[in-house]
Amino acid sequence: MDYVIRPVRDAGEWPRVKELRLAALQDPAADIAFLDTYEKALTQPDSFWQERTDGAVAGGHVRQFVAETPDGRWVGSVTGIVERAGAEAHFAPSPEVDQVHVVGVFVRPEARGTGVAQELLGAALDWAWSLTEPRAEQVRLFVHERNGRAEALYTKAGFVRSGVTMAPPGDPAAKEYEMVAVRSPASGGPR
Repeated sequence: MDYVIRPVRDAGEWPRVKELRLAALQDPAADIAFLDTYEKALTQPDSFWQERTDGAVAGGHVRQFVAETPDGRWVGSVTGIVERAGAEAHFAPSPEVDQVHVVGVFVRPEARGTGVAQELLGAALDWAWSLTEPRAEQVRLFVHERNGRAEALYTKAGFVRSGVTMAPPGDPAAKEYEMVAVRSPASGGPR
C-alpha cells in the first residue's frame, strides 16, 4: 500500500492526533515505548490535544509527521522536538549540542513491515537537518533495553548507541539506551 508521509498541517487535525496517540498507547509494547499511559491520555481534555496539535502545526520547535493512506487513514507517526544545548530536558539528560529528540514513534500493526516506519524516521531526520536556528548537530531518541524490535528499526535508520543510558521513569532497575544520528560535516545529514 502507498503512504504519504507528511507533517501534521492543520490545527483541526487534533482529533486524528488524539486517536492515533490513543492507539499507540494501547500497543502491547506501550509500557516500554512511551512515557504515557492510555488511561492518563484518555482523561486529557480536548484543549490538551488542540494545544499539542497547534505546537506541531507551527513547526518551529516541534514537528509531527504522519503516514497517511490514500483513503486518508493515519497509520503511523513520529515527532521531533528541538532541544537546545544545555537546556533542561524534561525526560532525558540535558543535551550537550543543539539537537532534535525523536519521540512517539508508532506504526499500526497492519502497516508494520512495509517500510513506513523508515519513511517516518527519514522525514524526521530530513526536518532536523533542514533546521538553521538552531542547527541540529544530532538527532537522538531513547529505546528500552527490552525493545529489540525498535532498536533494530532505529539502527537500520542510521542511529547508533551513544553510550548514554538512563532509567525510565518509575523503573529504576531498567535501562533505556540513547541512540543518535550525527550530522555529517560534508553532507549536512547523518554520518
